Amino acid sequence: MQLDKIITYHKALSDATRIRMLILLRDGELNGQVLAEKLGVTPATITHHAAKLREASLIHERRDKNTIYFALNEYFIRSNASATADLIFKNQKGESASMQTEDTRQNLKQSIIRNFFTQDGKLKHIPSQLKKKLIVLGHLIDQLEKGRTYTEKELNEWIKQFHPDFATIRREFIMHQFMFRENEIYEMNPPEMWAKWETLS
Repeated sequence: MQLDKIITYHKALSDATRIRMLILLRDGELNGQVLAEKLGVTPATITHHAAKLREASLIHERRDKNTIYFALNEYFIRSNASATADLIFKNQKGESASMQTEDTRQNLKQSIIRNFFTQDGKLKHIPSQLKKKLIVLGHLIDQLEKGRTYTEKELNEWIKQFHPDFATIRREFIMHQFMFRENEIYEMNPPEMWAKWETLS
């Protein structure tokens, strides 16, 4: 799961009223008026918090005439919680660790870079094999300015120096945790968060 989706999930849970709403919905759907009465808040407050929970896909809404009913989206609540743990621990040392020596890994990495990049640094094509793709993406991301934030337009222009399909590469940066996106602003993640090609068979 992408980091920005996990962030949205945790932001939705960062308010006591929203947590209490979810607990009340545990036993079945309730309408906004009932939730407001149980929590001692106004219906407008429930509407505000419900929008945050809906944005993170943590609740469903159902309208019956003029009444809106809310229900838990149990699958997304559980899957986001699991995705958080998976993201934190997926590259932990010893987990699917490669038995290759450092020299072997470096030789493979340089071979892939030579095969997929021209002498002037242009990417010939995006690899389909995941291991090769991660090596190529890592080689590209290493050339970004560390600590700098990029607008989507700036990142697109930067990627176009290497390959015309900037949308795919930008998306791959996010999918494999090379970059983090929030409010259309992109920033490089620490290398420890990057998907590790070394752990792939």
